[in-house]
Amino acid sequence: MPSLESKIPPPAIVLVMAVFMWLISQASPSLHLDVSAYNWLGFVLVSVGFVTGIAGVATFRKANTTVNPMKPHASSLVTWGVYAISRNPMYLGGLIMLLGWAIFLFNALAFLALPVYVLYLNRFQIAPEERALTSLFGNSYVAYQMRARRWL
Repeated sequence: MPSLESKIPPPAIVLVMAVFMWLISQASPSLHLDVSAYNWLGFVLVSVGFVTGIAGVATFRKANTTVNPMKPHASSLVTWGVYAISRNPMYLGGLIMLLGWAIFLFNALAFLALPVYVLYLNRFQIAPEERALTSLFGNSYVAYQMRARRWL
């Protein structure tokens, strides 16, 4: 597989986005609504996102293929488990965690980081991975793209 365009590990992108969201929330007024459940909802979403990402990692490990997108070397096309639902459950898990974090921060501007995360990963991580996987697995990967959505 050729070298991917992104040189930043996706978990680092999630962390940078989370810090950016926190900084935004500190610099701007928060939402002042009386919603007591938002902390719990944020916690649940962060947990669901974490489990989704870990399920993706565990499925890759079970298939004996790499989980490191910085050094791509796919030994097999994984289309089962959580990958039957999403082609990118690890990245989806990061998005769900960031959504939970935005809810926990309870700041409208923090939600602006979510489309930035999606757009960045689509352009610099997912698109290069898809080109490499199409090159490596050909029609099998193209057929998989038709069955499973990129995100959800």
